[in-house]
Amino acid sequence: MAAAGQQWVLVEMVQAFYEAPTYHLILEGILILWIIRLLFSKTYKLQERSDLTLKEKEELIEEWQPEPLVPPVPKDHPALNYNIVSGPPTHIITVNGKECINFASFNFLGLLDNEKVKSAAQASLKKYGVGTCGPRGFYGTFDVHLELEERLAKFMRTEEAIIYSYGFATIASAIPAYSKRGDIVFVDEAACFAIQKGLQASRSNIKLFKHNDMADLERLLKEQETEDQKNPRKARVTRRFIVVEGLYMNTGDICPLPELIKLKYKYKVRIFLEESLSFGVLGEHGRGITEHFGINIDDIDLISANMENSLASIGGFCCGRSFIIDHQRLSGQGYCFSASLPPLLAAAAIEALNIMEDNPDIFQTLRAKCEHIHKALQGISGLKVVGESFSPALHLQLEESCGSRENDVKLLKRVVDYCMNSGIALTQARYLEKEEKCLPPPSIRVVITVEQTEKELDKAASLLKEAAQSILN
Repeated sequence: MAAAGQQWVLVEMVQAFYEAPTYHLILEGILILWIIRLLFSKTYKLQERSDLTLKEKEELIEEWQPEPLVPPVPKDHPALNYNIVSGPPTHIITVNGKECINFASFNFLGLLDNEKVKSAAQASLKKYGVGTCGPRGFYGTFDVHLELEERLAKFMRTEEAIIYSYGFATIASAIPAYSKRGDIVFVDEAACFAIQKGLQASRSNIKLFKHNDMADLERLLKEQETEDQKNPRKARVTRRFIVVEGLYMNTGDICPLPELIKLKYKYKVRIFLEESLSFGVLGEHGRGITEHFGINIDDIDLISANMENSLASIGGFCCGRSFIIDHQRLSGQGYCFSASLPPLLAAAAIEALNIMEDNPDIFQTLRAKCEHIHKALQGISGLKVVGESFSPALHLQLEESCGSRENDVKLLKRVVDYCMNSGIALTQARYLEKEEKCLPPPSIRVVITVEQTEKELDKAASLLKEAAQSILN
């Protein structure tokens, strides 16, 4: 019975062989031949080896040149030839031993050398010492930190605030605390370097839109909406953010916040607003761009700013709803892993806030001076003014390039040096050229503060015109 079964199976195999298509038989034949070849071939071919003599080895070692750890840097690179400041960088600054009127430091409200601010910092220094030597979660939280956070939240009219010990790390830590891999961030192509580093750390899907171009932003939002409709399951777990600056550091332009709010609710995205340049500058009370446009601050999901400009201190802060801010206390890398802000700097920031609240006219004074010099700088031959008339940081760019970025930078440096020799301290905008997503053109940055008199503003404008006439034409 078993023999008959085996014979029947054999007959079926032969019959299947004859009925199989030709290409199938050819393919099986090739596979069988390949298996046979693999079974009887060597796994690898041994290479003939010749041992080097001791002399040959020594010669090879002497000839070997390691790759440089970093690329060569020319000796005339600006990073290696910096100006040296002696004394506080206040209204009058001493650079390389020469006294100049300061048009370079971001001391917008002139609080850096304010006696009340210095007294508050000195009193804190005597009480707490110099530093903290610990992050906020490890004996680095002082009562003065909590007071500053409470004051900032009250000033900005938000539920809660959180402070960081380094301004750059504030937005660079806040973005990756919320936006993760797979999330989508729509960001203005003129965003500052701190925002770029935060986006890089988040590993999110980044979509750049043209600077202040709301039509281009809406185009990207519509495209994303179409993609979400194709895969609604993925869309439900994908978070979407818009990241912008109040006043852009690289351009001095103001963002069209009212239009952004409309797009936020239309396409259901969250808005992160970086206000380092606009905090303490815009608005009747210096609360920033939301006060400037009369927008409810609750329409913004997160606001961040540094305390190194208007408050004349160090560090930065974020403010918003409590559940949003509390998340940073667990996920903000700059908050969790850096030593907390030295108490003396927190005390200085609190006193600076007191001055801002007690002297609201200071913001109108700053705006008037910004508008004054913006008008005075118009019509300089070879240079164009970039930035809003009320921006305290303007850019002067070449109307026509010399043909290369290197030559443009050198030409603008001659203008800066010319002004420096005549008692006006300016600076060129600096960028990490190989790391910038959208590298801005070379420029001279002009910073306006409340301490500068109209006479000094006119002198700076006149000197810039004179330098441009002498160097550019």
